[in-house]
Amino acid sequence: MQENWYHSFTASLLYVILIYAGQRWMESRKPFALDSALFWWNFGLAIFSIVGWIRMTPEMFWSVNSNSMVYSICTASFAQGVTGYWTEKFAMSKIVELGDTAFIVLRKRPLIFLHWYHHVTVLAYTWHAYKDHTASGRWFIWMNYGVHAFMYSYYAIRAANIRLPKQIAMLVTTLQILQMVVGVIIGVSIYRIKSAGQPCQQTWENLFFSFTVYFSYFLLFCNFFYQAYLTKNNRYEKITPKSAKNGEVVMNGKHSGSNKPTMNENVHKEKNNGTSTRDSPPMTRKRAALIH
Repeated sequence: MQENWYHSFTASLLYVILIYAGQRWMESRKPFALDSALFWWNFGLAIFSIVGWIRMTPEMFWSVNSNSMVYSICTASFAQGVTGYWTEKFAMSKIVELGDTAFIVLRKRPLIFLHWYHHVTVLAYTWHAYKDHTASGRWFIWMNYGVHAFMYSYYAIRAANIRLPKQIAMLVTTLQILQMVVGVIIGVSIYRIKSAGQPCQQTWENLFFSFTVYFSYFLLFCNFFYQAYLTKNNRYEKITPKSAKNGEVVMNGKHSGSNKPTMNENVHKEKNNGTSTRDSPPMTRKRAALIH
């Protein structure tokens, strides 16, 4: 994979082509339910992420507590043994996770830019970092395993038609944003270390790549958080006295007693594979889902 890392771009191009081809194919077809398959898909990725996080954690704490913070972001001693194995599995899992989008397309759910942009860039950056034995990858892998363990568990519960409070969904997105904040901070820290002439195992090329994707994720996830949870008429909005007075009750993003969709219907389709029954145009509807 180190020698053929550039095939991450090949896979990404094929992924985007299949998205458009799949959406075109589904235009004249009814959406598939795939409820059971969706649950087991998310459940499997949740278990994988939990195990990966557990296996990466001891070395992570050792690198910081027994050495230093600088060591943890500048020395790639994790790329061997147990952690080396789970690092490779992490890189390969970014191919598998592209399958998330298949559920969106086949279920005819709204597909937002953040979803497919995140998948494409994470795949490319992960394989590039794996090629370079990037030391800060220790942090990125550990954080991503942890966030995905929580996130995919949440998706699996929702796929089982178990409703959870809004605060849980907000927590998932908050964890995603915090992951991006830490990624940006690490990037700035490594820039300062390398600029001072000190050794740090991350190429300038990969550092630029890292900072660019993490900062873009930060902006996109913050925008998603605002649109999904803070704007009016989001699907978590409760009945308000004003709407009740006007006979226009809004609950969970839908008008009671009406088939007319609200502006923010489908605002929170977890990674766009939620439980809405309303179709939407391909790759155009905004405010759709939690994205990892």
